[in-house]
Amino acid sequence: MKVALVRDYPEEGWPSMDLVGEMIGAHLEPLGIDVNRICPKFHHRAIRLPGLKPAFATNADRLINRNWDYPRHLKRIVKRGDFDLYHVVDHSYSQLVHALPAERTVVTCHDLDTFRYVLEPDRYPRPAWFRAMIRRVMSGLSKASAVACDSVATRDALARLHLLPVEKLHVVYLAVHPECSPLPDVEADQRVAQWLGPQDHATPFLLHVGSNIDRKRIDVLLSVFAEVARTSSDPRLIKVGGELTAAQDAQAHSLGIRDRILTLPPFDPKSPRDRAGLAAVYRRASVVLMPSDAEGFGLPVVEALACGVPVVATDMPVFREVGGDAITYCPLGEIQAWSVAVLRLLSEGAESRASRRMRGLARARLFTWRAHAEQLSEIYRSVLKQ
Repeated sequence: MKVALVRDYPEEGWPSMDLVGEMIGAHLEPLGIDVNRICPKFHHRAIRLPGLKPAFATNADRLINRNWDYPRHLKRIVKRGDFDLYHVVDHSYSQLVHALPAERTVVTCHDLDTFRYVLEPDRYPRPAWFRAMIRRVMSGLSKASAVACDSVATRDALARLHLLPVEKLHVVYLAVHPECSPLPDVEADQRVAQWLGPQDHATPFLLHVGSNIDRKRIDVLLSVFAEVARTSSDPRLIKVGGELTAAQDAQAHSLGIRDRILTLPPFDPKSPRDRAGLAAVYRRASVVLMPSDAEGFGLPVVEALACGVPVVATDMPVFREVGGDAITYCPLGEIQAWSVAVLRLLSEGAESRASRRMRGLARARLFTWRAHAEQLSEIYRSVLKQ
């Protein structure tokens, strides 16, 4: 079987999704599947024209590349007949299904973020051309022969849209990279110590890994940290995923915690050095916080568990599905409940800590790239039989 993995442009895709494409390919090949990764060169046109505002030029280039260059590139590949099946590894590129033989195309859907501009236009206003582009993405997804969803929660949310029959939706869990481990890595640990300072077990270290978009609820994260800081001894908050927005920075200043927050840029998941560095940051953490109000899977939950770190997350179905009994759950946005849960973990005894750690490590071992690839191969064969 020859499969084309249709990837998103590195210039605009989420790095973690780029890693998904790499890991899928690496673990499909041992199963006897001939994998070819497809991603044409991104053409910069509008951004080079004088007089155009950068934001407008960037959006124009994205629009042209996604909806003109990439489809034309794929049509030439399809015409050659090199592949038995096509797999679009990020649902936000589902407009490409229109250029592919839909009856032999699989799409991975990570979450419903891409569709929110059409589903909730009042909350997420965008220009008409942008909404039209998203509607084309949705219609492409509806044409796919099968859709692999990161979680039951994502599958159920997609089913409620009635874009395609439920029998075409399959749950294929994401997996944790082997770099995420409780075992020390001397080089990575030393490098992280240069960023964060020497290990001080008396100083609580709270960690958040993720972007600053609205659904991540950084406002809750900051309020919880401020509450913990009033009780605990000089805690620190490490935010991996880029600098705070202006509004988030203002909130941190108003809460009097800005000088206790260290922001780190996103790590490149395709870089072994960066993956090892992120794992070392996890191992330094006292508690990982996930206060999101929506997720498609919540990869940092599994990464933290794989590194032996406790997690406090919003009590919602997708986190229950992924974390099981290995993490602590709190109601969405209830600051007092969150701070109590965090302080309880910071003061837990050695026996309780060891038991919780073992549950977390066992839970993380359920999510492997080999299992992910095996499930995908079954979907591929089912599609080709049809």
